[in-house]
Amino acid sequence: MEFDKPVPGGPCWTELGTDDLEGAKRFYTELFGWRPETDPRQAAGCYTVAHLGDAAVAALTPLYQESQPVAWNVSFAVADADVTARLVEEAGGTVVVGPMDIFDAGRFAVALDPTGAAFQLWEARAFPGAGLLNAPGTLGWVELATRDTGRAGHFYTTVFGWDTRGSEQYTEFAAGGQEFGGMADMGDRYPPEVPAHWLPYFAAEDVDATVRAAVAAGGSVRAEPMTVPDGPRIAVLADPRGAVFGVFAEGEGS
Repeated sequence: MEFDKPVPGGPCWTELGTDDLEGAKRFYTELFGWRPETDPRQAAGCYTVAHLGDAAVAALTPLYQESQPVAWNVSFAVADADVTARLVEEAGGTVVVGPMDIFDAGRFAVALDPTGAAFQLWEARAFPGAGLLNAPGTLGWVELATRDTGRAGHFYTTVFGWDTRGSEQYTEFAAGGQEFGGMADMGDRYPPEVPAHWLPYFAAEDVDATVRAAVAAGGSVRAEPMTVPDGPRIAVLADPRGAVFGVFAEGEGS
């Protein structure tokens, strides 16, 4: 990302929905050095915010619905969740939860784009989102995997006003002129049952060391470490319950 704090239209938060909250706390604390704090209020449903130092960087939550998969989710910052939710539907997407108030923290909604990828809207009030981005152990890139890049690209530029650049193989997204993520065609690289999805990438000091630490903590490797030509070193991992996420480090050799 080309910013270290949330910007309008850009990714501002990521949260894991899991069926093993305590296990997730242990795994990600060991992997990234997070300090998880669970909201004690009954109405909060064990919502757990992970911190690095004083900065809130991600959330870990139980599964709130039977149909909810174990997965990481990405939220985008909006000025008005209700207005953006209407834009989502007008552009061919579907709003599946909300918009709804989350205490005094903000207003929230969950949506699907026309190709089936889930994402979240966040209208900040008391809680602005991540206190730090693009630093080791924090969200540093988001990537949409879809089987219809043309339709998806039109949808997100319509709803959020993002700029796009890149090639047919990979499109980069920018908000306010600052890049934060990309879009790739799923092609035949994924089994047909895998839906379109947003994948968060966390920055790391050393990708290969992070991969070894993830495996030692019970995770698995979905894509082995590789260096993108003229780009970062990346890998894709899964936690012990199967939630998939990426890690990257700028300037690493092969």
